[in-house]
Formats: sequence, structure tokens, C-alpha cells
Amino acid sequence: MILADVLSPAVRVHVLLSAWQTEWLSLVALSVEVVVTGWYVWATRRLAARGRRWSPWRTTSFLTGMALVVVALQSGLASYDDSVFAVHVVQHLLLMNFAPVLFALAAPMTLALQSSSRRTQRGLLKVLHHPVVEAVTHPAFVVSVAYLTMLLYFLTPYYQFSLEHPLVHDLSHLHFLVSGCLLWWLVVGLDPSRWRLSHGQKVAVLAAGIPVTAILGIALTGARSSIAPMFHTLGDTRTGGSILWVAGELTTLVAMGIVLFQWMRHEEREADRADRRLDAAERAAQGAAGRSVLVAREGGAGSGVPAPPG
Repeated sequence: MILADVLSPAVRVHVLLSAWQTEWLSLVALSVEVVVTGWYVWATRRLAARGRRWSPWRTTSFLTGMALVVVALQSGLASYDDSVFAVHVVQHLLLMNFAPVLFALAAPMTLALQSSSRRTQRGLLKVLHHPVVEAVTHPAFVVSVAYLTMLLYFLTPYYQFSLEHPLVHDLSHLHFLVSGCLLWWLVVGLDPSRWRLSHGQKVAVLAAGIPVTAILGIALTGARSSIAPMFHTLGDTRTGGSILWVAGELTTLVAMGIVLFQWMRHEEREADRADRRLDAAERAAQGAAGRSVLVAREGGAGSGVPAPPG
């Protein structure tokens, strides 16, 4: 037995490994995941055929992220998401934190732009700059939706309502994934965007999430009643709260490390650019001085006046 309170249904390893979801909605989701993964791999090969290299780290990041989505939604883990709260929290973390971070680092929009035809590129850029997309990806909207989603989902009756209505529960998974992607694309993403935060602003966004996760952790680990009495025990609720609190804060710390690394790389590139500009300015100045001397010498020779010493 793992990840389970003694009063909760036992979570068994063989079920996690073998109980793959076969209902129609899971199969549709799996089909979409396979198609998107196939497109990413095809796009990298198309780019290579043009003589351009795509980072294998980005490809690995994307494939790993998609594998986590499959584990969350189609593996045996999903068999327990409505009966064991701790398992549901793991599923939530996979969909809203771990997979989106990896997708953001994989830069799929950049890959799409670089591997597509001119016509497709123009279409993608129009989508990126469409007013609706700009509104949905606005930092204030993205941060509000991501953090309010966590608070409202776990601290209101909505969670039990979603368990009582399977379709709502499944749509909540989609919402987790989309809101997580929007947040992490904003914070650690490499793709072009209408909204580009400074690295300091990105750290501030992450810092704002620390008290949100702490509030959830304190509320759930110190709960006096189950988050959903018809589905979970009190012990299970507290266990899930502990996992959410610890894993959520660790994700934030790792993300801060990524942002700080990107910040240092950015400063290094800016320093290199500044050095190149100075070198170019010095060469231009030396060239101009040399041409001045040459013109002066030629002028002196033509007029019979001795040229100034070089």
C-alpha cells in the first residue's frame, strides 16, 4: 500500500501499472496527445532537413511533459483520482505544474514558426497577436486564473461537486493543464509572446505563489473534516494537503532556479553584445582614422606639400 491512509482505498502498484483508462473520453485525449507528440517530432525532423539544428534538450523536455500528461490522465493513476485524495493531488501537480514547465521549456511555438512555411508562419503570428489571445495571455489574467484556480478548487464545495459529476471532473483536468501552461509559459517559457516579463518580474510572480500554496497546505493538513466526506477520509485529506504543500513549494523553488539561470544567461549575452559593439566601434574608428591619414597624404602629394608624419 502506498500513498494511502489506512481508511482509504488501497493504492496498489499493479493497478497503477496496468489499469489504463479505456473510456471514450480518455481515448480521445490519448489520440490528441499522440498526434501532438507526432507533430513535434516531425517538425524537428523537418527543421533538420533544412539544415537547422533543434536542441535535443527541448525535444526531451516536450516528450517527458507529454509522458507525464499520459500518466496523469490515462494510466492507472487516474483510477484513484476520485477515491484517494492524495492521488488526486499528484494528478493535479502533474497537470498544472510538472508537465507545463516541461512544455514551456520545449518552446513548441518557436518550433512551429521555424519549421513551417511562410504562409503558416503568418497565420501563427496573427493568432499570437489576436486581441483575444493577447487578453488571455495577459500576465494579470494568467496569474489570477492560476492561483485562484487552486484556492477555489480545493477550498470550496466545487471539489466535491466535480467528483459527483464526472464530466465536470474531466473538464477540470483540462482547465488545470491549460492554466498551468499559460502560467509557466509566462514565467519560464522560451516562445515569443506579446507579454514579456523581466526576470525580476518573473521571480515576483513565483514569489506570489508561495503564500497561495502555504494557505492550501495549512488549510488541508489542519482540516477538521474531509475535503469531500463522501469520497475521502480526513487522514487522506491531510496526506494530500502535505503532498500539495511540499511539492508545490519545491516546484516554485526549482522554477526560481530556472529563471535565475535564464537571467544569468541573458546578462552574459548582453555583455557579449556590448563587447561586440565596442569592438566594432573601435574598428570603425581606426578605419576612419586610417582613411583620414591616407586622404591627407594623397592631398599633400598632389599639392607638393609634404604629408604629415604617420
